[in-house]
This record gives sequence, structure tokens and C-alpha cells, in this order.
Amino acid sequence: MAVRSVETETASPAAPLLSDEELRARFQATGEERYHHRHPFHLLMHEGKLSRGQLQAWALNRYYYQSIIPIKDSIILSRGPDPVFRRAWRKRVVDHDGDATSEGGIKRWIKLAEATGLDPNQVRAGNGILPATRFAVNEYLNIVRSRSLLEAVASSLTELFSTKLITLRVEKLREHYPWLAGGLDYFEARLYQAPEDSQFAVNYVYDNAKTRAEQELAIQALGDKCDILWAQLDALHFAYVQPGWPPAGAFRIEAS
Repeated sequence: MAVRSVETETASPAAPLLSDEELRARFQATGEERYHHRHPFHLLMHEGKLSRGQLQAWALNRYYYQSIIPIKDSIILSRGPDPVFRRAWRKRVVDHDGDATSEGGIKRWIKLAEATGLDPNQVRAGNGILPATRFAVNEYLNIVRSRSLLEAVASSLTELFSTKLITLRVEKLREHYPWLAGGLDYFEARLYQAPEDSQFAVNYVYDNAKTRAEQELAIQALGDKCDILWAQLDALHFAYVQPGWPPAGAFRIEAS
């Protein structure tokens, strides 16, 4: 999958370093323009205009993304040379995989999928996931494997914007799809996990982007992550909304 490039400044060797406030403003501007809160599929969701079948397709395909998050974080963890960094980043893996005291985000997402009416075993098996979903999500793994650790960390900074979207999503899902109420634990947990995670990550970028060129690479990595999230919704919209052409082997919405 070729990730669409984010237009970013070409920093000359003499370009001044952005202050922390200026860099955060650039991150926020990237999110405002490119984060998937603006995607038509999410807008339909928040307006209560998606069918149960369309929500099932969303929950199923999003599960593939959720399932690779601890893999992505384990890759970043393995690249961290500093034990302080590794201890902080290890929390992310536990948040999604769970441990002896917590069920974890992946299990919570399965509960959401089950609330839509999907078979949890089929969700775990990945039956019917769109090919474009796999390509987009696998590209995220490519980013954290192949780019610098700075860029890998910066790609996670969609967490700077996710709390606002999750708050809206929970409100709208409760309002328009009350039958999902028992499956919303994932989002409620992320309301306190995401701000903590994003603060650590953004401070890491502030401390380790030593040149303007490195700052621009961090901004680019965040933009590419936004593209990956957007591409997943593009695939859902094409397959299940307009024109409604799921490819061979993909999940099919049952006729009501």
C-alpha cells in the first residue's frame, strides 16, 4: 500500500527548530485536517444512519486493526534502547493484550463486535475482513519496523485527537444504537488510557527531535498514520455504503 504523502515543509539545514508549542500546533493542525473524525463513514455513524450490518462490517474490520496494536507496540518496545522508555511503552501492550488483572482492549473489542451480532470466533479468525483493511493495517507495521524510532513513536500521536472522537462516539452510539450499550467498554477504557499514552509519546518527540528535519519527519509520520486510519474507512464506505461492492470473500450484510 502506498501511503499518501502529507504535504510538509522541506526543512533546510538552517531551518529554525520549532518550539514545543509550535510543534504541538503542527501536530494538532495535521489531526484537524487528516484525522478520521471527518470521514463520511464516521459522520454517518454519528448521525445514526448506519444499519446493524454496516456496524458489523465496521466492528469486524476494525478488529484487525485492534489486533495488531500490541504487535505494533511490541515492535516499538523492542527498539527502545532505554529501560525507562521500555517500561513506559510496555503498558501499551498490557492495555491491549490484558494481564492477570485486566481483560485488555482486544477482548473488549470482541465484546463490541458480539454486541453487533457477530460471532466472536469468526471475528477472532478474521473471516471476511476486507483486503484493503489488511493492506492499510499492515502498512502501519511497516512504518514502525522500517522508519526511525522517533517516527514510530510519532505515528502513535493520533492519541492526541482520539479522546475527543471517542467521547463523541460513545455519546452517539448510546443515542442511536442503544443495543450496543453492553459493548462500549473498549471506548470507556481508552478515555483515560489515551491521554496518558499521548503525553508520554509527545514528550518523547519533543526531547528526541533534535533538528528541524527530524521534527518534519515526526509530523510526516503522524500524517501517514492518519492516512492509514482514513484508508480503512474508505474501504468500508466503498464496500458497504456507496457503491456497496464488497469484494469476493469479504463479509456480506444479511438482507433484513
